[in-house]
Amino acid sequence: MQKVSLRKVKTPISYMQEITEEVLHFSLQGLLPVGHTLALNTTLGTLSLLVCKEDRPHMLAEQQFTTSEICVLMPLLEAYPYYCPYEVLLASFTSGRVTDTTIARCRKRLQEAQEAGVWDQEMRPVRNVLSRTRLKTRTFGIEISSILETGYILMYMPERKQADG
Repeated sequence: MQKVSLRKVKTPISYMQEITEEVLHFSLQGLLPVGHTLALNTTLGTLSLLVCKEDRPHMLAEQQFTTSEICVLMPLLEAYPYYCPYEVLLASFTSGRVTDTTIARCRKRLQEAQEAGVWDQEMRPVRNVLSRTRLKTRTFGIEISSILETGYILMYMPERKQADG
């Protein structure tokens, strides 16, 4: 069995070439206020919170994300309002690309890690990047919450916690 390192993350150029649109929009209904949209600029790695006022877009907040952070943020945004399974996050993190094949490979890898008792070590790099990503998404009132033995989900974060974070 070939051992694949989690530490090898695709370079920004190779990852970004796989995305066809330069700016992706996410309305995240039920998570963001009505009329608000997140715009992810995949070239610059920026996530912006936009709202339309008087027929013009206004930026309310913006954060810069590294390529690794985008690799874990994208599947979370795409999965919303549902959770994102561990194997999907791992597939995106390790290859920058989520396909049925990479998901199946990562699912098998995590099952083998679980059986060997090294699941935590296998997911540690992903969790480290998620931790940094979580700090940045709080700017938008979004929390990345863990669902035990399942994956992660985006949730609304009350204003009080946003100010503390």
